[in-house]
Amino acid sequence: TAPPLTLICGFSSLGINSNDITPKERIKILFEQAELSKSQELANKYIQTARKIAMKLNLRLPRGYKRKFCKHCYNYFRKDNYRVRTKNKKLIYYCKNCKKYRIGFWKEA
Repeated sequence: TAPPLTLICGFSSLGINSNDITPKERIKILFEQAELSKSQELANKYIQTARKIAMKLNLRLPRGYKRKFCKHCYNYFRKDNYRVRTKNKKLIYYCKNCKKYRIGFWKEA
């Protein structure tokens, strides 16, 4: 069985009882907190914690979450630390922190 989620990440500071939350909800809350956080380091910490939860419990992160951080340095993307370009119907996410990029695909409507 998986270890208790309170050992992985406690939410007592947010006033949330950790026994009532599923891991997917916990990951969603962490991404929301990263988006609302004013500190880049704190946002990066939230992302690293969400990834640890997903890896420990063998969960896949949804596509929308994967596009919100750099897979090389785990830097949370904000409007000033990354850029998105299109090339041959592919999205290229360039991280200004580690100078690496990742290639994504967009859906045709």
